[in-house]
Amino acid sequence: MIIVLVIAAFVLLIIASSAIKIIRPWQKGLIERLGRYQRTADSGLTIVIPFWERMTKVDMREQVVDVPPQAVITKDNVVVEVDAVVYYEVTDPIKVTYNVADFYTAATKLAQTNLRNLVGDLALDESLTSREVINTKLRQILDDATDKWGTRVTRVELQRIEPPRDVTEAMHRQMKAERDRRAMILEAEGHKQSAILKAEGQAEAIKKVADASKYEKLTVAKGEAEAINTVYKAIHDGNPTNDLIAIKYLEALQGIAAGQATKIFLPYEASGVLGSVAGIAELLKEKIEVPKTPAKKTEQPGR
Repeated sequence: MIIVLVIAAFVLLIIASSAIKIIRPWQKGLIERLGRYQRTADSGLTIVIPFWERMTKVDMREQVVDVPPQAVITKDNVVVEVDAVVYYEVTDPIKVTYNVADFYTAATKLAQTNLRNLVGDLALDESLTSREVINTKLRQILDDATDKWGTRVTRVELQRIEPPRDVTEAMHRQMKAERDRRAMILEAEGHKQSAILKAEGQAEAIKKVADASKYEKLTVAKGEAEAINTVYKAIHDGNPTNDLIAIKYLEALQGIAAGQATKIFLPYEASGVLGSVAGIAELLKEKIEVPKTPAKKTEQPGR
């Protein structure tokens, strides 16, 4: 009798333990009674009726789907190998359990198909530089398609887009040629700027020399003009006659002419003096007696 009681107690313990269910904080419990959905249990301790009810736990955390690599033909007929990862989270445990048999497989195939379509509409260069655009479009497509499955696609990331080896080598050569071209252009620009700066420097130097020479000539001419005015004023302050003034002017002009100036500036009042100089010259010419050579007499023969 004791053995029967022990066995009965053991059976009751097993039944009681099967009736007690513990749900973790990131899980939801779907309870079915005789194959029919009954209720959804939250995290904590939940009791179900043994043999009548069955509970299925659904993970509500964000999960990842690894899309396997696949060959995709781009718009310019280049075969590339593409793979991606899809991050999703369950928003409705009932839909993800009853509306799709295998969500992981379904999401993988859906991602592969749409990824093939998106990359196939782009050229190779566009696909390599438009990862963010492809990620955004693929996430939108998958999010709309998986909404009826009770999930939300949070983000999609392309892991790699790998062209064939020969295409990769051609791209490397193209990149190297482009960099060489840019280097040659920069070097040519440097030589050009150097030549321009050198020419500008030479022109500036010539201009400075010309300005200095001009300034020197103007200064010399100005000094000589001031000297003439000083002499003229000194002569007139002594109230001399026009003849004496003319003689003094001649002496002053003789000293000025000994310089290096190419131009001589005379005051306006000097015009009268120059007339006197001309008169003196005429008088001197008249006073000079030119001796006349006596004509030789020719003797006639026979006289």
